[in-house]
Amino acid sequence: MSTPELIYEEYKTSEVIRAELDKLGISYKHPVAETGVIGYVGTGNAPFVAIRADIDGLPIQEMVEWEHKSKVDGKMHACGHDAHTAMLLGAAKILKHHEHHIKGTVVLVFQPAEEGGIGSFHATIHGKGGHAAMPQFAIDPVLAASSIVLNLQQLVSREADPLDPQVVTVANFHGDGAFNVIPDSVTIGGTFRAFSPQSLTRLKDRIQQVITGQAAVHRCTAEVDFHEDQRPLYPATINDDKLHEHFVDVAKNVVGNMNVHEMQPVTVSEDFSFYQEALPGYFFMLGMQSLSGEPLATLHSPHFTVNEDALPYGAALHASLATNYLLKHDVAAKVGGKYHDEL
Repeated sequence: MSTPELIYEEYKTSEVIRAELDKLGISYKHPVAETGVIGYVGTGNAPFVAIRADIDGLPIQEMVEWEHKSKVDGKMHACGHDAHTAMLLGAAKILKHHEHHIKGTVVLVFQPAEEGGIGSFHATIHGKGGHAAMPQFAIDPVLAASSIVLNLQQLVSREADPLDPQVVTVANFHGDGAFNVIPDSVTIGGTFRAFSPQSLTRLKDRIQQVITGQAAVHRCTAEVDFHEDQRPLYPATINDDKLHEHFVDVAKNVVGNMNVHEMQPVTVSEDFSFYQEALPGYFFMLGMQSLSGEPLATLHSPHFTVNEDALPYGAALHASLATNYLLKHDVAAKVGGKYHDEL
């Protein structure tokens, strides 16, 4: 979509999704979590399986001139969520066409606010502003913030177990004022990631200690906001073993044995783990080739683009994963008289 919207602002995106579901004759609930949409295809009865797409964009200025360039200044789909939405709508069309064969209900989850900002930190370092040529009469928060950034980088390199992947990144640094003015305050922001809850908690505590401690060393004060009033920190997304077997079996039939690969863990953040606290879940990635032959830009880059040739494969994978899952559980129910709901 060329009109990306930020978290909980996806009103136009939601309208597009609902219009497409209306065309397909698919019933849905709306609003869910402000702008989300949940559709239903199949019998309306158990067993159930859900497939999810993200619908939010990011506050990034797109730097690529192409037909799908964002029409909104300062916002773009730099993480492929527009592709996720398109693939789930494609799967919805396939599923609706074959609805009479579906042995249960497929739940279509169009989720807002996946890029929710949790796992990020924001800090304000307070000093005393003054003339840059007379620093002795000021308390310099720029120097304090610079020391904080350097010391935060040592939390992983000097304190973390090398076999326990962790990340701390300061991604923005802002101080108001002219070139000859020491500002009253500086703000910094960043993110931290870890695979275990223990490591995540330790990093959070140490980030707090480093920021406030280094600020004090430089005669400044600081407060740190981890935005936990919005949501708790994201737990790691860990795929269910049985659903992994199911995915590999289906994916090999859809895209071929040679095109299904195991991945190493990655430190990108995902709120899919909250679904997994209630039901078994599975998260997979769909690869794509560069249109130009040049290396693809990474996620969250202003140069990120999508190769639309990948979209039909994603739609087919979603539809096949859901219908085959329900078929297996329908057979199990007939044989054993029971089934398990899984996401």
